[in-house]
Amino acid sequence: MSINIDKNPESDVLPERIRRFPFPFTAEQYRYSANVEPAHKTVETEAGAWGAGLIDIDEFYLQELADRDQILTRDPSRMQVLPHMRPAVWDALTAVLSSMAEDYPDTMSFHREGNTCRWQNTLQNLNIEFTAGDDDSLPGGPMRFLGSQIQDDIVLLDIREDTMWLDAGLVSFAADWSFSFDVGMNFLEIHGPVPRVKEENIVRRAEQFLMRLQPGEQFRRTNWTMTIGQRLDTSTETYPEWGPDRGTIATDPDLPDKLHLRVEVQHLIRLPHTGVVMFLIRSYLLSLTDIAKVPVWREKLGHVLAELPEDMAEYKGIIRYRKAASDWLLAS
Repeated sequence: MSINIDKNPESDVLPERIRRFPFPFTAEQYRYSANVEPAHKTVETEAGAWGAGLIDIDEFYLQELADRDQILTRDPSRMQVLPHMRPAVWDALTAVLSSMAEDYPDTMSFHREGNTCRWQNTLQNLNIEFTAGDDDSLPGGPMRFLGSQIQDDIVLLDIREDTMWLDAGLVSFAADWSFSFDVGMNFLEIHGPVPRVKEENIVRRAEQFLMRLQPGEQFRRTNWTMTIGQRLDTSTETYPEWGPDRGTIATDPDLPDKLHLRVEVQHLIRLPHTGVVMFLIRSYLLSLTDIAKVPVWREKLGHVLAELPEDMAEYKGIIRYRKAASDWLLAS
């Protein structure tokens, strides 16, 4: 699926990574909100469009999957499935493969008769038959296999005791958090460190919304931060590799090329058979140099960074360089 809906005559000369980028700001300031909307809804931007399908496959598909494989080989704790969640993993796998086959019929197909399934993905020269429910029928098991087919991170939330629990997932591209630390926590515990959300009751309202989702319903939201370098894995576990850059980037003459706006498109899905809530978290990076090629984006991001309250800037980890980034954007 290729999205190319242009709103101005200059957008057709922009690279695909810009035209497809899910720029998250509609105003010149930002505050936390649920910002939930129905999935499968195309969003037109000043550069192009995004959001038509559930799973987005772009020019970085094979490279990001190779990066994930290396991360999981190095640190298997990035994938965990508590025993009671095995049926939910299979529910997630078959739901996502079915959606991909529908959205990308030229390159993918999924057929199921009873528990016998066949998946074809010509982007990977893959043609495989497996048995739904039999973990040994897929290389690495169903969660690892799903993670080898999509660029999204995967989080599965079980619902019990009137709350949701993070009991399974595969997260190789965490943005300054630790999946292995959060496994087994409930929804409120996971979001406890986020400033302002408790006072404004955002987390509890979001949880109630998710728990009311009907089987098969799909919604989405966006979230954002900033990342130094073309690096998706900024997990807590790898902080020594990327954390020190936060202290030096503000005075780096290459700041516009090295500093990236990082946007997550989070799909929220109530799985059809188990009722578990699945989060699919797709992360995108776009440098300030590329942001500045879209004048409206340059202005909005510059003002958002300048106006963002201190506690929110601190939590996002951008406090030491957000002024330098804002100054560059607004002076461009």
